[in-house]
Amino acid sequence: MALRNGLASLLRPEDSVLVLIDHQPYQLANLNSHDPHMVVNNSAALAKAAKVFGVPTILTSVVEARGGHIFPQITEVFPDQEVIDRTLINTWEDPKVVDVVKATGRKQLVLAGLWTEVCVAMPAIQAAGEGWDVTVVTDASGAVSTEAHEIAIQRMIAAGVNMITWMALAAEWQRDWARAKTAGPLNEVVIQHAAGSGIAYLWEQQLLNTPLPNPAG
Repeated sequence: MALRNGLASLLRPEDSVLVLIDHQPYQLANLNSHDPHMVVNNSAALAKAAKVFGVPTILTSVVEARGGHIFPQITEVFPDQEVIDRTLINTWEDPKVVDVVKATGRKQLVLAGLWTEVCVAMPAIQAAGEGWDVTVVTDASGAVSTEAHEIAIQRMIAAGVNMITWMALAAEWQRDWARAKTAGPLNEVVIQHAAGSGIAYLWEQQLLNTPLPNPAG
């Protein structure tokens, strides 16, 4: 397996396409690898970060009529976008999804979904074998157990798939805080979804905007 290193290996918003897979109530009900609240929060943060950077984002569900609608925290980010509903468990075997991804002309394929060991691992392994540069966002995904999540990650790494978390991905997309067009909106996502980091940023702004006491009285 070729090592993934060098500047060209970092993710770029202009080359990325994001596919969010099966963030649905049925899958969330048996999510045991993570706190379910965290997965909802992180998947929404990932969707918002993609929107900040103009990364094309495909939303897909499996048998929505029984499994439920994609989390509203995600669909509200893309209110006019159709969710592609599938019967195939492996998203990458469904031409409706693959054709939309290919139409973007991008080769850095970013995936997140429920569950890691099934609906993320299958398309990640297949797409990597077909020559795509595949990255999985681990903390916007989750599995039926911690073991299932960890084994799926090991299996995907062995297949040449890159792993990342949503904040690390956002940092790679931003790359330079001088890029003011996205720096401000990204900070808003951090404030809303990054807990300690967001609160620390607000505190920093408070301190910077607090006048020093006048020693002369």
